[in-house]
Amino acid sequence: MRLRNIAGSREKIAESSFVVHKPWEQRGKWRELFKNDNPIVIEIGMGKGKFLHELAAANPQNNYIGIEKYSSVLLRAIQKMEEDELPNLRFIRMDAEGLTGVFDKGEVEKIYLNFSDPWPKERHAGRRLPSRQFLERYDQVLAPDGRLEFKTDNRELFDFALDELSEAGWRAEAVTYDLHHDDAMLPGNIMTEYEERFSAMGNPICKYIICR
Repeated sequence: MRLRNIAGSREKIAESSFVVHKPWEQRGKWRELFKNDNPIVIEIGMGKGKFLHELAAANPQNNYIGIEKYSSVLLRAIQKMEEDELPNLRFIRMDAEGLTGVFDKGEVEKIYLNFSDPWPKERHAGRRLPSRQFLERYDQVLAPDGRLEFKTDNRELFDFALDELSEAGWRAEAVTYDLHHDDAMLPGNIMTEYEERFSAMGNPICKYIICR
């Protein structure tokens, strides 16, 4: 379970230069913020930022934006940046439902979803990040040839995510139910904190790469 209450976390975030505090003002102008024309890549629900920090460090040719709604978790990502600052990585504290108000049509080259909240109750299906409701939002901000990658150890959520694709007008380019034993999809994989924990417990990691 994610930490949600750390004293002073909101104040720390408000003071951080690594956080974009009025992201709606950057809509259509994210490359101006990074002062280059490199592709924009986002992770929604980035947690403590391990995955995105490693990805950004390994790929300086891209600009990365991490989206996280919990202040106490975002604080951990900020602390990583204070220890190892990267010019191509910034954060937003927001709910993913506001995505289209922050990114313009086709402005994002790739989207990552990693170990998203499964929202197990059926009445909450529309809140799941790989749901058709969110796929519609991703379709608006993702470039025509863009890709979305999703990883989880929750098989029920993964099966749900696959079932949503055709209804939303997406298709799977690659699918695995056991990433760490998949010779085709494992190379270059960067593990999240959750992935390290769950794989150490013997849980198989599911992943798909999708496009429209």
